[in-house]
Amino acid sequence: MAFFKKLMPGKGEDKGNGKNSTNADQPKSGVAVTAKPLPKLPGGGGPALPDAEMGARMGGIKTGKVTPVAGEEAVIPGQKSIFSSPDEAGSRIRPQDRAPEYTGGPEADMLQILSEQAGLQYVKLSDYPKANITPELLHLIPSDIARSFVVFPIERRMDGKLVVAISDPLNVRIVDDLRLFLLDKNVPDIEAVVASEDEIMDYINLYYGVGDQTLDQMVEAFEKEDTSSGMEGPEGAVDLSDLEKISGDAPVVRFCSLLLLQAIKDRASDLHIEPFSNMIRIRYRVDGVLREIPSPPKSWQVGIISRFKVISGLDISESRRPQDGRIKLTVEGREIDVRMSTLPVVHGECLVMRLLDKNMMLLGVGQIGMTPDVLERFTKLIERPNGIVLVTGPTGCGKTTTLYAAINEINSPTEKIITTEDPVEYQVDGIVQVNINAAVGLTFAKCLRAILRQDPDVILVGEIRDVETAQIAIQASLTGHLVFSTLHTNSSALTVTRLIDMGIEPFLITSTLEGVIGQRLVRTVCQNCKAPYRPTDEELADFGTTRDEIADITFVKGMGCDECGNTGYKGRIGIFELLVATERVKNLIL
Repeated sequence: MAFFKKLMPGKGEDKGNGKNSTNADQPKSGVAVTAKPLPKLPGGGGPALPDAEMGARMGGIKTGKVTPVAGEEAVIPGQKSIFSSPDEAGSRIRPQDRAPEYTGGPEADMLQILSEQAGLQYVKLSDYPKANITPELLHLIPSDIARSFVVFPIERRMDGKLVVAISDPLNVRIVDDLRLFLLDKNVPDIEAVVASEDEIMDYINLYYGVGDQTLDQMVEAFEKEDTSSGMEGPEGAVDLSDLEKISGDAPVVRFCSLLLLQAIKDRASDLHIEPFSNMIRIRYRVDGVLREIPSPPKSWQVGIISRFKVISGLDISESRRPQDGRIKLTVEGREIDVRMSTLPVVHGECLVMRLLDKNMMLLGVGQIGMTPDVLERFTKLIERPNGIVLVTGPTGCGKTTTLYAAINEINSPTEKIITTEDPVEYQVDGIVQVNINAAVGLTFAKCLRAILRQDPDVILVGEIRDVETAQIAIQASLTGHLVFSTLHTNSSALTVTRLIDMGIEPFLITSTLEGVIGQRLVRTVCQNCKAPYRPTDEELADFGTTRDEIADITFVKGMGCDECGNTGYKGRIGIFELLVATERVKNLIL
C-alpha cells in the first residue's frame, strides 16, 4: 500500500566511525586515551585532558590516573597487558576491545576492571527502574548524540544532576562535551557510570527508535518545514486549506506511518494520542498495559491528528464532535484493520486506534488456556443444537477469540454458520461473515433479522448492545438455532442481572440460556529472560498458601529483555469461569 512505502532515505554511515588517526605526541607513560572520534557538539569541546587530569570531571566521582602497572595487576596474573605498548600507541584501539585477546575474559569483566581503576561505577542498565526513563529525560540527549557518543541518560537526580551511562571509561571528553551541550537545558551536572556498549545501543534502539527512523530525526525533519503556522488557533479557527497542507507534509506522513508500523511491530492492540496543555502524549497498549513512547513537540499535534483523520476518511475540519473511522492496511503480507475514534477534549482531539490483525492464527478451544474440567463442560455447551452461549468480560479480554475458537471447533460442511460483527476480526473458510455498517443502517438487530432468513444452524453476534438485539437473539434460539454472543459484565453471574436490566423477562432467559463463560487475560512471563524466583512470605500469604505447600513448585520471574520490551512479560493467556444453566441456576433466576 502506498501509505506504507518507505519514505526515508537510506541510512548513512554510522557517525563516529572515522578512520583511526595517530598521535605522535602521545605520552609513553600512563594510558593512551583511546576513544572513538566524536562529533562536534554545540559549544565544542576542549582538547583532550592530560593523563594527570584524567577523570577529573566525571560528575564528582573520585577518579585517578590509570597506569599500565595498575591495569596489569588487575588482569589475571601471567596475562599480557591490555594497554597500548609504545609501538602501538598510535593505533587508538580502546583497551577494553583488547580484553578477549589478552585475558580470555568477556568485555564486561574488563570494563569492570577499567571502571574501578577510573573510579567509576560499572552498572547494568536493566537494574535501573524503567519508570525513570521518561520522554523528558530522553529529550535532553538527542538520539544522534546518543548514538555517536554511545551514551544513554538513565536517571535524573533530585538535585537535577543527570546520570549518563557511557561505554568508554577512559574517555573523559565525552562527559566534558555533554556537560557543555546541556548547559542551556537546566542540567547542573552530569554523573557518569559505565555500561557495555551493546547494552547501551540496545537501550538507544529501544527508547529512541521509531521504525527505521528515530524520533529525533523526525523532529528535526518536521521543524525544518514551516508547518507551525495556523496550528495553535482557537477552536474552529483553523483554515481547512491549512489543515490539508499540514496533513500532507512529508515529515507528518512519515511520522504517522512509522508510528503505525512501530505499533504493529510491538504487537500493540491500541494506539493512543492524547493532547495536553504543553505536550502531546503517545502510548501503545501491549499485552493489556499502556507503554509511553517519546513524545513529539506540541506543535505536531494538529498535523498528526489531521493526517490520521484524512487517511481514515474523517472530516478534518470538524473537531467539535466525536468521529469514527477505519483504515485497512497491508503490512508484510498481513492485513491490518485499524478502527479509529476521535474525542473532543480540552486541549484538542484525543485519538485512539484499535489494531486488528486479520491474519492472526485462529486458536482451538483447547489452546486458549481453559483447565481440563472447564474445557470439557464448555465443549458440551457448544455442541448443543440450540440455545444461547454468552462470553462476558471487559473490553480487550479476548471474548471474540473465545467465540471463534468455539465456532472453529464445530465448523463442518453439515453446519451453516453465519457471523455478524463490527468489524469481522477473523476470516474463516466455510463461515459466512457479515460486517456491521451503521452508516447505511446495517445494525446488529437488522442484520440478525436478515440472517434468520438465511437458514443458519449457528449464529454468532459480535455483541449484544441493546434490548432489540437481545430479543432477536432469544427468538433465534427459541426457533432452533444455536446463538453465540458477548456481553460486557464483570462476571458470568452478572450476565443474568444485565439481561434483566435490559428488559428481558427472566422466563425467557431460563428457556434459552445454556451457559456463560467469564474471562480475563493475564500476562505471561517472557520465556527469553525468565529466571528462578523465590516468593516472599507476604506474597504467599496473599495467595493463601505456605512455603511448605509449594515446596515442589518452581517460580519464575521475567528479568526484562529486548523481546519483551524490558517488562519481563510477553504474551497473555486466558483465565476462565464457567456458569452452566443447570436446573438449580434456572430456579434461582426465576
